[in-house]
Amino acid sequence: MEFGKRQDPKKRLVGIAGVVIFHVLLVWGLVSGLARKAIELLPPPIETKILEDAPSEEEPPPPPPPPKLDVPPPPFIPPPEISIQTAATPTNAITTTNKAPPPAAPPPPRPAGVSKAPVVKARLCKEPEYPAVSERLGETGTVLLQLLVGVDGRVTDSKIEKSSGFERLDKAAQQALSRCKFEPGTTDGKPSAAWAQLKYTFRKQR
Repeated sequence: MEFGKRQDPKKRLVGIAGVVIFHVLLVWGLVSGLARKAIELLPPPIETKILEDAPSEEEPPPPPPPPKLDVPPPPFIPPPEISIQTAATPTNAITTTNKAPPPAAPPPPRPAGVSKAPVVKARLCKEPEYPAVSERLGETGTVLLQLLVGVDGRVTDSKIEKSSGFERLDKAAQQALSRCKFEPGTTDGKPSAAWAQLKYTFRKQR
């Protein structure tokens, strides 16, 4: 090798060009080969499938329902009869209360009429018969009678106010004197029925 000797520029350019071409080819080969290998090395596409769920174990059938037993109905007990009486009240009834008018003033009392009692006299009557039994037994006494004298003067009713002490004497006097006729009483001058007293005495005849 010689130092200081200058090289030929043409040879230098040829060498550089050769190196460049070599690098270009190298790159082209690498690129083409690596691309093919990269394509070959890519994994195949992943296939996906929808898998159905595996059938689970069959569940055992439910147990049969218990048998229905015929339960007899409870005995019928009639309810006790309860009757409640309630006064029926009308619904939506309109009630009105009318106040009664004040009572009219009573008429002035009429002046009492002038009354006159009947005139009864035993001598105007037929004397009662003395009962034979009473006479034999010696029964005596005085009978006080109440006589109702009508407007015609006849006795329409009678009653014993005081007994003689012997029923036979009382009955004899009442029957006899009730057949008498007397002077009737008057009111304002007009005949009117009124009660009067009459006394009769039974005496032992000699």
